Amino acid sequence: MSGGASRLVGRIILAGAGAALARAALAAAQTDGRQVTNLERINYRGRTVSLTAGPAFAVSASVSAAAGAAVEGRSGLAGASLVAGLGAGSFGLYDDVVGVRPGEKAVKGFRGHVGALRQGRVTSGMVKIVGVGVAGLVASALLPGRQRGRLSRASEVALGAGVIAGTANLVNLLDLRPGRALKAGLLAGVPLSATEVGAAVAGPVGAVAAILPDDLGERVMLGDSGANALGALLGVALAARRGLVGRAVLLAAISALTAASERVSFTKVIEATPGLREFDRLGRPI
Repeated sequence: MSGGASRLVGRIILAGAGAALARAALAAAQTDGRQVTNLERINYRGRTVSLTAGPAFAVSASVSAAAGAAVEGRSGLAGASLVAGLGAGSFGLYDDVVGVRPGEKAVKGFRGHVGALRQGRVTSGMVKIVGVGVAGLVASALLPGRQRGRLSRASEVALGAGVIAGTANLVNLLDLRPGRALKAGLLAGVPLSATEVGAAVAGPVGAVAAILPDDLGERVMLGDSGANALGALLGVALAARRGLVGRAVLLAAISALTAASERVSFTKVIEATPGLREFDRLGRPI
């Protein structure tokens, strides 16, 4: 078997392992979370869905990503994936649980959380923003560096942290309709799984595929926990493939999309765009 074919088989096995782990984690989370009422939400169609998919995905995707990278001898990438995925997932879960309390739900968007902070109030969303940022910074520092000078290396780490945290937030902004964030994860993750960092992406891609039917069926949703974890893991893979300039370009694009989301509804744009609209609705109940 050639090296390329062997790598492909390995990535398929990793994807299968990620899927199996995600299904097992989801079953365990649903069993343990049945008595936790604040892990239920009313979705856009008025149906009650469970947020248990979030922590189940965060754990299974992070572990499978780290294991895949470790198998190929990329310890830095493995550590970065574990820190970013579990860190973003944990702080996202905190916001999922605490963010429904009175006084928290009314605060929306980055501007809203900053405004609350200026008034002396620390929201759960601000805790998540800081926590995901710190997780992204640690993860970025764990990735192998391409820069030798101290200033250049510090800039590389800072930009990588921005890419990781920014992608975590961007994917979370998509989690407003069943399956949307997971479909975005597949669109980004499948091509990445064929690259040099694919060992850290194949497991999460399998986890996405395993959770997607339940998300589309409006039985579960990712919530901040799952969406932030998915975005952070994709961010690690993207940052790992780029140096100083590449990370700067990625961060600029992510920042532009995030800024646009404060003014324009992604849902309205998707609904008004042929092709995107049909893909977004694919698999949902009529």
